[in-house]
Amino acid sequence: MNQHRSLRLARPRTRAVALLGLALTLLAGPAPVAGHRATEAGRLPRIGPAADFTLRTQDDGRLGLRDLRGKVVVVTFVYASCTDTCPILTAKLAALQEPLGADLGAHVVFVAITVDPKRDTPAVLREYARHHGVRPPGWVFLTGTPAEINVVARGYGVYARRAPGGDVDHTFLTSIVDRSGVLRVQYLGVRFDPGEFLGDLRSVLRAGETK
Repeated sequence: MNQHRSLRLARPRTRAVALLGLALTLLAGPAPVAGHRATEAGRLPRIGPAADFTLRTQDDGRLGLRDLRGKVVVVTFVYASCTDTCPILTAKLAALQEPLGADLGAHVVFVAITVDPKRDTPAVLREYARHHGVRPPGWVFLTGTPAEINVVARGYGVYARRAPGGDVDHTFLTSIVDRSGVLRVQYLGVRFDPGEFLGDLRSVLRAGETK
């Protein structure tokens, strides 16, 4: 996806981590990155079509981004055996379930794609979802072949590499995709302000309601 990205950076105290993630993102492909600035009206820019995918769900079905058209989709990348950063990110996003209320599932879906498809089977992802208190229809966990995951990850500017010890080093980018399948903003890192994220999410929701 060769395009400028609207990016929310981590807070200053984690800027070094954010810049490292940004460097890894740039290694994933030719995707110039632009810092995010909302328009005067408070609306997020329309960056371009979000990378499409069709992958295997935690319930052993198949789900594509196109199947979620008409809903705002939050796309993030984690893996189940991660013991540090992935649980922090998943918990932060899971905490938004209550403030989203009835919009969750009906109008907003969180899609978590594994970067460790060899180990993250549907059964493993089901257990990960249960452990974090998230479930359909508001949440979907996806896996696939290594080749499929590699294509999708790169489509969202995510770099992933298995470390010698078995961990997976990867860029933390969480994307908000609008009801039409257009990428609107990406959050880099895990220490972003959840209130700001929720505000962006609601902004995209409102924009879709006025069309």
